[in-house]
Amino acid sequence: MGCDKATMEIGGLTMARRAADALVQVASPVIEVGPARTDLRSVGDPHIGPLGAMAAGWEALPTTSACDPVLVLACDLPMVTVALLRLLADHSGDGTVVPMAGDRPQPLCARWSATALARTTGLVASGERRARALLAVEPNVTWLEEAVWTAVGGPHALDDADTPDDLERLRGLVQAPTNHRTNPPRGTGYGC
Repeated sequence: MGCDKATMEIGGLTMARRAADALVQVASPVIEVGPARTDLRSVGDPHIGPLGAMAAGWEALPTTSACDPVLVLACDLPMVTVALLRLLADHSGDGTVVPMAGDRPQPLCARWSATALARTTGLVASGERRARALLAVEPNVTWLEEAVWTAVGGPHALDDADTPDDLERLRGLVQAPTNHRTNPPRGTGYGC
């Protein structure tokens, strides 16, 4: 895209702010992985791919959260709704829950088990950068079919902004931002 996606605006909010606003309504604590584009607590992005960002966020969580599942949300998924994040957070059990967009998993808008996230550091040390690599070593995954997550998140919830055309299309879908908390946070989460 030629610049930091987190700073690009959709509906009057940066993508980083949109992700932060959604996460704080569902999870606590919330940690931003990257160069502090919001008012959240921030840890530096090691710039070794999405898996490296996940590892950095995991390592920054308080030890009191070390056994809880964690929501992960990439800021370039600006259409993710609070309802979709709540569906992930409230899913039964402590395992990993990953939405499927057609036949593709979306590991950067998912709930990850503590066991899975504990594996991120080793995978990164072995040279892995892709978040999907974690799916290959996570035996306990619940796959959310598209009909399930679109019922609460809408058909565009997992549309990402990878190109200028994507960004313009998503801007056309967004209405005025809302910024209110309706339910207390549950669980932990971080955005990258």
